[in-house]
Amino acid sequence: MAHRNRQGVETREISGTRREPAENVVKDIWRRTRKLYSAEEKIRIVLSGLRGEDSIAELCRREGIAQSLYYSWSNEFLEAGKKRLAGDTAREATSDEVKGLRKEAVTLKEVVAELTLENRLHKKCMVGGEPLSAIGPRKMTSGDDA
Repeated sequence: MAHRNRQGVETREISGTRREPAENVVKDIWRRTRKLYSAEEKIRIVLSGLRGEDSIAELCRREGIAQSLYYSWSNEFLEAGKKRLAGDTAREATSDEVKGLRKEAVTLKEVVAELTLENRLHKKCMVGGEPLSAIGPRKMTSGDDA
């Protein structure tokens, strides 16, 4: 039995279930199988086009991309190059660099905490008149806030 959906596209009902129009099915397949290009792949394709060995149309057919996509990548590539040469952009850190910096930040915070405790201990010792070496290390309690 044939039905029309809200857009007026004819759909068929088979064994009690509704089928999507073929156009929607095809679009869904394209969406799911769409290739995501890495930055390196985009650069390779753009540089190949800039070399001019093949026409842009031939390059795009070979790579399986639309010419409009090539030209947008090309514009992005050239704009990024201009900004970088002008010194407008800072280099983005890699995930390994970020992990290393976070680890270093934790270590530095621990050092600051230890030095702060030592400083408080020195201040208390100076007020009491005894040198720190005579007292020795001790644990601070919640009532020791200076």
